[in-house]
Amino acid sequence: MQFDLSVIWFAIIVFATLMYILMDGFDLGIGILMPFVKNERHKDVMVNSIAPVWDGNETWIVLGGAALYGAFPLAYAVITEALTVPLTLMLIALIFRGVAFEFRFKSLENHQQFWDRSFMLGSIFTTFFQGIVVGSVIQGFEVENRVYVGGQLDWLAPFPMFCGFALIATYALLGSTWLIMKTEGDLQQAMFRFTNKTLAAMVAAMVIVSAWTPLAFPSIAERWFSTPNIFYLLPVPVITGLVCLKTIAALKKHKERSPFIMALIIVILGFAGLGISIWPNIIPPSISIWDAAAPEISQSFMLFGAAIILPIILAYTFWSYYVFAGKVKEGEAYH
Repeated sequence: MQFDLSVIWFAIIVFATLMYILMDGFDLGIGILMPFVKNERHKDVMVNSIAPVWDGNETWIVLGGAALYGAFPLAYAVITEALTVPLTLMLIALIFRGVAFEFRFKSLENHQQFWDRSFMLGSIFTTFFQGIVVGSVIQGFEVENRVYVGGQLDWLAPFPMFCGFALIATYALLGSTWLIMKTEGDLQQAMFRFTNKTLAAMVAAMVIVSAWTPLAFPSIAERWFSTPNIFYLLPVPVITGLVCLKTIAALKKHKERSPFIMALIIVILGFAGLGISIWPNIIPPSISIWDAAAPEISQSFMLFGAAIILPIILAYTFWSYYVFAGKVKEGEAYH
């Protein structure tokens, strides 16, 4: 049987990206939510809820970036050229956030507020620039003769900027539902109330993006609304709506695990909608995964490495979440 290596590598990159969004999304969401929490002990619990897993979550973005570089070098070159500024700012914010995360545990008491604010700002700006990258990919890139010919500030457009705010709302939802599952007492009750707001913000952002994309990009409109595609793809928005209603019901019943699971499903469905909109292009609007692919011999060689490293990362991820499952209580610390 002949396997399409480009499709396999595209699937690996999609999987790594989705794992990063799901896992680093909720811990970035913790930082996004911290400005709304005034109790210092509650802030400690919030940070301690992600302390054992947050650095491992970022493994997935490294894997996705490395896979893109090796399997689709043209896509890597175009995206890094077009989005040098937001990608650089995202990495700076991510590094600053990581430093703040560690230093808040070790700083003097009169310095902790500074590191808390740094952690909040690092989380917010990391998420915002990630959203800009996603919006810019949907918007597409000007490429001629396999070279990016657009401007360095093309990402400063309304649609990518709105996607930045939309991702902040999405990660805030993941963060608040994570805290419902991992905490108890006053903090958990506050998150039950706050999740109604984060869910409303995320749903509003999703509706706006879903309406904006077909109106602004004809190729996406044709993908979703031409026949018979409209009948095949209709389950995606319908299921998303039903899951949102299920989340509201779970919040009313004060269920602890269901809201987080529902939030993950909503994000997966939204990510699926993005994939449907641009497939099979890896450099929208016109360069497909096959046009941007590395030689088959290179993809084959890399696949051996991926077959080894992917199970290791998955096993480590499962084990870390298994070991640190359960509630995080006030006074507990992992540093």
